[in-house]
Amino acid sequence: MTHTIAVLVLNKPGVLARIAGLLSRRVFNIESIAAGHTEEPDVTRITIVVNGDEQVLDQVINQLSKLVDVIKIQKMDESPASIERELAIIKVKVCPEKRRDVVDVVEIFRANVVDVNSGTMVIQIIGDVQKISAFTGVLEEHGIVEMVRTGKVALSRNPIAAKDEK
Repeated sequence: MTHTIAVLVLNKPGVLARIAGLLSRRVFNIESIAAGHTEEPDVTRITIVVNGDEQVLDQVINQLSKLVDVIKIQKMDESPASIERELAIIKVKVCPEKRRDVVDVVEIFRANVVDVNSGTMVIQIIGDVQKISAFTGVLEEHGIVEMVRTGKVALSRNPIAAKDEK
């Protein structure tokens, strides 16, 4: 089972490396980790997706709460209580005769074509993990040349974070 954790940390050099190192030393499997600035310039939000049961989740939260630069830890529910998204940019091999087929798929999934040349097309898609996986599954028949995914980012729908762990 995967769990998503949002961690607010002080925006200092090495914080992300310390968090990733702490989790890897404890042999927690990090599915994805994404970091970015928040509305406060001195605070960074790190979204971590880990594999494991509730005990593993509790251990991860306990270990993270020991770090000095951690301000707040929040469990993100995969329910209507949180909004979760991922970005993918995909380069697909497309001959001119098949370009319309790919554009039709792009429109169905509400993705965007961001670049086209004679042999490839670059597409960006934003959505949940299942949507992006379904989209890449359809594009595989055309030939995916390159792909990059950001990993999950999440925010709580609640006006005030109700699940503060630190």
